[in-house]
Amino acid sequence: MAVVVDLDVMLARRKMSVGEFSRRIGLTPANVAVLKNGRAKAVRFSTLDAICRVLECQPGDVLRWVPDDVEEATRAMSAS
Repeated sequence: MAVVVDLDVMLARRKMSVGEFSRRIGLTPANVAVLKNGRAKAVRFSTLDAICRVLECQPGDVLRWVPDDVEEATRAMSAS
């Protein structure tokens, strides 16, 4: 899938830990990790709303689309 989740970037910008973030949005730290690592298959609008409310951002600050070939190249470089 070519949708990239930049949650770790937003958490770093806000200087917020995963634990604090998970408490504030009402998800377990494990589920936040699934989102943060891009392993989620779907995100509920209520969860996206909570994320944007807590981080004071827009959905596009957390989610972005990249072409599949760019994503694959990025993964290959990360694995090296």
